[in-house]
Amino acid sequence: MIKAILKFLGIGLVTLLIIGVLVYLFVDESVPNGTRGQGAEELADEMLKALNKQGFDSLSTIKFTYPGGHNYVWNKEENTVQVAWGESDVFLNLNEPIEEFSSLQYEAYEYFINDSFWLIAPFKVRDNGVVRSTVKVDGGRGLLVTYTTGGVTPGDSYLWIIDESGFPKAWKLWTSNVPLGGLKIGWGGWVEKEGVWFSVFHPSMIIDLEITGLEVSY
Repeated sequence: MIKAILKFLGIGLVTLLIIGVLVYLFVDESVPNGTRGQGAEELADEMLKALNKQGFDSLSTIKFTYPGGHNYVWNKEENTVQVAWGESDVFLNLNEPIEEFSSLQYEAYEYFINDSFWLIAPFKVRDNGVVRSTVKVDGGRGLLVTYTTGGVTPGDSYLWIIDESGFPKAWKLWTSNVPLGGLKIGWGGWVEKEGVWFSVFHPSMIIDLEITGLEVSY
């Protein structure tokens, strides 16, 4: 209902603020306590196998466009990425220390880290510094992952809701750049590219996010 009003009627700043306050009051929740151990590791492995993590690791190039006109050509093999938005077109060598990036390069880096996460997050549940645990959830199985290091906002937590086939259906997130704790966002629009599965559509009660132009190659 909120999305329909926003799309077809438009609303003023005051109304938007009221909606935001109501959502915060009735949806905000704390990070759940999870159970670490074999169960969490097996659930993570099941998801990675279903999506073909092995195939993902072998990909050489991933191209995609994130909402807002952020365009990426990511050379995974060489660990470089071309980032284009507006009138900017920036090449990043991700092997170099980010401390040596110019301000424009760092802006491109932040875009890439955030935007690519919405495409490849399931494949990152075993990154260094990630803590995994199981959580009881409705409508699936819960895998809570907390990133203690890395990225631009370490400490963020995500609760994956995983279906019986091993595919994520949605996640709830607790991040430093989203004041609403436990906001639920869908992981849908699954497409298979070179044997690897990617989610390109993320619906939520606030806004729908769609990734376009996805191309991959070995």
